[in-house]
Amino acid sequence: MPAERQIRGLYGARLWERNIEVTAGFLTGVLGFQRLGREQEWTRFGFKNAAGFVDVRDTPGERRGGWGVGAVHHLAWRVDDEVHQLAVRSQVEAAGGHPTPVIDRFWFKSVYFREPGGVLFEIATDGPGFATDEDPARLGETLVLPPWLEAQRDRIESMLPPIALPVGTD
Repeated sequence: MPAERQIRGLYGARLWERNIEVTAGFLTGVLGFQRLGREQEWTRFGFKNAAGFVDVRDTPGERRGGWGVGAVHHLAWRVDDEVHQLAVRSQVEAAGGHPTPVIDRFWFKSVYFREPGGVLFEIATDGPGFATDEDPARLGETLVLPPWLEAQRDRIESMLPPIALPVGTD
């Protein structure tokens, strides 16, 4: 894909919460977000000098979301490094949350926890990065598995649908 057509990240997300004040308190008091503004029924949280935000809408009468096609599994937030990750993990735990231990994903390290409204958050490091085991110019052209799944490659590949890349769509 030409660089101008590549998805390079997500700029924001929206959450529907049954109790916005509990979630707002967690975002600002535990994770360090700031309340950036409000428009109609949405309240925006983020960091003044960083890209990205989360908009939260108070929906006390809505039922909890469910799994299915099109559902988002979790929201991932970047931390500076492993020291920062452990500090955020400790803050979540001190606030009564139940973060996972640090999970080594080979390309990055993750900690997962649910915010008070039930949305699954991930705190992830940048590195070592996806170019740790393949040429950065060829990223995404082949199925790359972490070392612990290589023994299952044939089975994993047999379950994947074929992908036909468009040709000449520059």
